Amino acid sequence: MVAAKPLDMQALQVFVATAEERNMSNAAKRLGLTQSAVSQSIRQLEEQFGVVLFNRERRPLSLTPAGLALRNRGVLLLDDMSRLKAHVIDASRGIKPDVRVGLVDSFAGTCGPAFIKAMLLQSTTLSVRTGLTPYHSEALVGRDLDIVVSTDPLADLDGIDRRRLLSEQFLVITPKAYTNKVRTPADLRELSEAQPIIRFNRQSHIGAQIERFLRRIDVRVPHRLEVDTADTLASMVAGEIGWAITTPMCLLQAGEYAKQVRLNFLGAPGGGRSMYLLARHDEYSHLFDEVYAIAHSIASTSLRRRLATIHGDLPKLVEIDKETQDESSGA
Repeated sequence: MVAAKPLDMQALQVFVATAEERNMSNAAKRLGLTQSAVSQSIRQLEEQFGVVLFNRERRPLSLTPAGLALRNRGVLLLDDMSRLKAHVIDASRGIKPDVRVGLVDSFAGTCGPAFIKAMLLQSTTLSVRTGLTPYHSEALVGRDLDIVVSTDPLADLDGIDRRRLLSEQFLVITPKAYTNKVRTPADLRELSEAQPIIRFNRQSHIGAQIERFLRRIDVRVPHRLEVDTADTLASMVAGEIGWAITTPMCLLQAGEYAKQVRLNFLGAPGGGRSMYLLARHDEYSHLFDEVYAIAHSIASTSLRRRLATIHGDLPKLVEIDKETQDESSGA
């Protein structure tokens, strides 16, 4: 089988210019060509496609249905080609033309705006996806996302670069009316007998982490109510429906509800979670370092200040990793 002849992009440019000018002479002047060269390019395209592109019996020229279809698609192709050189140069400088980022909800809801504003300087096109950690992990492995801020380090997978951004400890939130202090597993058992626990969805990574924490400290709590989001969780507690275990970032994500609940700081043995920056190994390593620096700066400054507005001791539950931490890879 004879391979189809590739489309001549210069001939396509001549055709689009003629379609826009509706006159071969004007198109020739615009492109710095002779009129005969323009006419020859268009005839070559017509022979290649086996169609007539212009109705030459009318003045000014008008497009046939086939010509209209080629013009509409041709304009897009030429636009892509005009951006190709800039994209290649950007890539050589470590700038990815099209960056697809996944952000776990608690990071997106607290650090997201500042992070995205800075990321717009690192790419020509930015796509941001928020939601639950498991979906982002699958999308990263499946090459639907390029960089992910996640609470799951994907430690069992090879070919993943990972750097920890921060760690945060769990805390207990109760209704304002519940005045007993909650610091120990015994206090949690007493609390669970007085009020029901409001859980994060068990399909979420934080929900699974909290369940493991409760089992580790031997606190068995009946399963009655679970919710999907941090603000819903805090609103339920503020409404005196029950109590919950959460994190500083999730509490900040809850907005005004964070100030309508009582905060209880757990003593040892505590529990918590970490947040990581993930990417596929050896893909845009320069960009990975830049993104880590952006996220680290935001967590170190604005995140701590905003947590302190809720409670002076809340920033103490968040440990920001050193920016010079070595990158790890499962390659």
